[in-house]
Amino acid sequence: MRSSGARPRRVSVYFACEMSTLPERATAASPLRSARRTLEIEARAVRALADRLDAGFIRAVELILACTGRVVVSGMGKSGHVARKIASTLASTGTPAFFVHAAEASHGDLGMITADDVVLLLSNSGETDELVSLIPHLKRQGAKLIALTGNEHSSLAQAVDVHLDASVDTEACPLGLAPTASTTATLALGDALALALRAAFPSKTSRARIRVARSGGGSSRGCATSW
Repeated sequence: MRSSGARPRRVSVYFACEMSTLPERATAASPLRSARRTLEIEARAVRALADRLDAGFIRAVELILACTGRVVVSGMGKSGHVARKIASTLASTGTPAFFVHAAEASHGDLGMITADDVVLLLSNSGETDELVSLIPHLKRQGAKLIALTGNEHSSLAQAVDVHLDASVDTEACPLGLAPTASTTATLALGDALALALRAAFPSKTSRARIRVARSGGGSSRGCATSW
């Protein structure tokens, strides 16, 4: 005998009906299609970078190899997150580098940058206010400037010593709003730069130096045989 507080059985039937009428986007096939589309778009974006590498990339490598200071990497938003990773990759492959937050730079952190440094500025639009406003100050300090943007006609691209083109045809985000393919392309180009530096001047980015930089965990053991 059902107690007075029990729910009617039709409630479970109701939920079963709701599950059976879920829209297609919630089925298993739809997420897989979306994931494959994302990976294909981002893979094409990275492949296009290889075809666009030119004398500007060589000039960027030469500027950094001639640098007697450090590579300072800066960006805002998603580009800022990518900039942190690029700085870390440079440092761990033998090129001394560190990250400076673009918004903090004008509040005292510019003092971390000297005339001996090369500054790598990341911005997909090339018009990020916090970065554009740093240009006059960085030039007065005598630092060499490299911009990695998605717009070769942007303020940053036109103001620096070397511009690296990280433009993409489309973002993986269907709305074209969330940085996806553009951040992947920027990150990949940063990796390419870091390893090109090592290939161009192996003594400056020696295996021993890299082992010291990567002395923690199992990565140091792999580094001894993988380079």
